[in-house]
Amino acid sequence: MSTENTSIVRRALAGLIGTGDIDTLASFLSEDFRHHRPDSATSTRAEWLAAVRAALGPTAGMQVEILHLLADGDHVVVHSRRRLPDAGPEIVVVDVLRIADGSIAEAWEIIEPVAHAAANVTWWEPAQR
Repeated sequence: MSTENTSIVRRALAGLIGTGDIDTLASFLSEDFRHHRPDSATSTRAEWLAAVRAALGPTAGMQVEILHLLADGDHVVVHSRRRLPDAGPEIVVVDVLRIADGSIAEAWEIIEPVAHAAANVTWWEPAQR
């Protein structure tokens, strides 16, 4: 099951990353797909595809490098590094995708600007006395 789910995600992302092909990605999403952000915002399939088209479409210019693609049961985790166009900030993204009936049914996304990483890894350290 995990290998099949990884293959679904890999095929869904291949055209998107290579050419900005949003239609291929859309064909892998269930009709009731939901996308969740850390701020508790949830997008519908149509809303999320519009946002993806703006960020990753053929004229958007965002570069995406997949660093890890891992699967466990019906979930696939994608760890990527992205560079925004026009020398915008570099970000690291972790997407957790839930696969149901051969389609991507749900996604959770965590984004961190690389420039903020050093500050964000010290929150758990004991306070200096």
